[in-house]
Amino acid sequence: MSSESTQTTGKNPGVIALIVGLIGLAIAGFGFYQGWQASEVRPLMSWLIGIAFWLAIAVGLLFLIQIWYVFHARWPVVIRRQCEHYLSVFPWLFLLFIPLLLVPFLHENPGLLWKWMNGVNALPGHGTVGEDPLYQWKSPYLNIEFFAIRVVVVFGVFTIISAMLRKWSFDTDKTGNINNTHNARRLSAIGLFLCAAAATVGAIDWFKSLEYHWFSTMYGVWFFSASMRAALGFILILCVILATRGYLKGIFNQAHRYDIGCMMLAFTVFWAYISFSQYFIIYNANIPEETFWYNMREKNYDGTLNSWWWVSMLLIFGQFLIPFLLLLWYKTKVVIWRSVAVSVWILLFTVLDLYWNIIPGKLVAPDHGEGYLVRQFSVTGYDIAALIGVGGICIWAMCRSIKKAEPIPIRDPNIDKSINYAE
Repeated sequence: MSSESTQTTGKNPGVIALIVGLIGLAIAGFGFYQGWQASEVRPLMSWLIGIAFWLAIAVGLLFLIQIWYVFHARWPVVIRRQCEHYLSVFPWLFLLFIPLLLVPFLHENPGLLWKWMNGVNALPGHGTVGEDPLYQWKSPYLNIEFFAIRVVVVFGVFTIISAMLRKWSFDTDKTGNINNTHNARRLSAIGLFLCAAAATVGAIDWFKSLEYHWFSTMYGVWFFSASMRAALGFILILCVILATRGYLKGIFNQAHRYDIGCMMLAFTVFWAYISFSQYFIIYNANIPEETFWYNMREKNYDGTLNSWWWVSMLLIFGQFLIPFLLLLWYKTKVVIWRSVAVSVWILLFTVLDLYWNIIPGKLVAPDHGEGYLVRQFSVTGYDIAALIGVGGICIWAMCRSIKKAEPIPIRDPNIDKSINYAE
C-alpha cells in the first residue's frame, strides 16, 4: 500500500472535498434550521434530496459489485476497487440522515416532513390524518417508532455488507487468500436480496410515503434502476479522471468504457420500461388512490398544466430518449469526452428524477378547488448547497478509503484479465 498511488494532483482532493462539503452542509443546515423554526417543509426536502442523490450512487455501486461477484465478472476488477472505496460513505450518510430522523421526535409537528407522522395534520378537502381510514389501515407499518427502526436496519444492511466486501477485498491484497473472493461471492448471492429489500424499504419510507395515500408495487424497482444509472455514470467519470490524471493510467481502457456504456444503455431502457409500465398500469386501472400521484405531476386542481408537466416531458426526453439514442452509437461509449458527457447528463437527470419523486405534494388550501394546491417545481440555493455538501463528505470519505488500500486489487485472481481486457 502506497500513499503515492493515491495522489492525482499536487493538492489533496480529500481535504478540498471536506472543506467544500462542510461549507455546503453549513448553508443547507442553516436552511434546515430556518425550516424547522418556521415549520416550513421545503428546506427539509433540500436536505433529503442531497442525501437521496448520493445514496442512490452508493446503492447502485453496491449492487454492481455484488452482481459482478455473482457472475464471476473478470473485466471490472480494476473498476470494482474504485466502487469499494465509495462504499465507505454509508455510515456518513446515516449520520447525515439523523437530522431528518429527529424531526418526528423533537419538532412540535412530528409530521412536518412526513405528514402521516402527526395524526392531527389536516388533509386536503376535510379531516385529519388520524381520521383517515387509509392511514388507519397502514398505521401498523407507518408509525414513527417502526420508521426509525427501519432507518437503522436499512443503513445497517448497506453498511455491514459493504464493510465485509471491502474487508475481504483489501485483505486479498495482503494475503492473496482466494477464500476471500469465494466468501465475497457467497455473501453477494445473499446480499443482493438483502440489499434489494433494504433499497425498497428505504425508497418507500423516505420518498413514497411523503404522499402516503399512494400505492405502488414497483417503486423499489424504480429506485434500483435510477441508482444503477447514477452509479454507472459516477464510476465512469471517476475512472476517467483516475486514468488521465491518477493511478489508473494505462489500466482503465477503452474496453472498460465500452462495457460500462453498454450497461448504461441497458439500465436506461430498464428505467424507461419500469417508469412507463407503472404509469400505464395505473392509468389503465384509473383508481383514485393511485392516479392522484401522477395527476398532481401534470395538472393543478383546476385542470391547467403545472410546472411538473414540463419536468415530466424533460424526463421523457432527457432521462430516456436522448441518452438512449446517444448510447446506441459505438463512439459514444468509447470516446472519452462523449462517454463523460453522457455520464454527466445522466447524473443531472437523476437529480431531476429525484425532484420529480420527492418535491410535489398536496398543500392544504381550503379556498382553492378541491382544498389543495400542488407544490410547484423549484430549485433553491439550499437544494444546491445540500447536494454539494453531502457530495463533499462522500468524496472525502472515498479519498480516505483510497489511502487505506492498493489502487487496484493486485492479488485478485482475475486482475491480469481485467488489466489486459480488450473488446
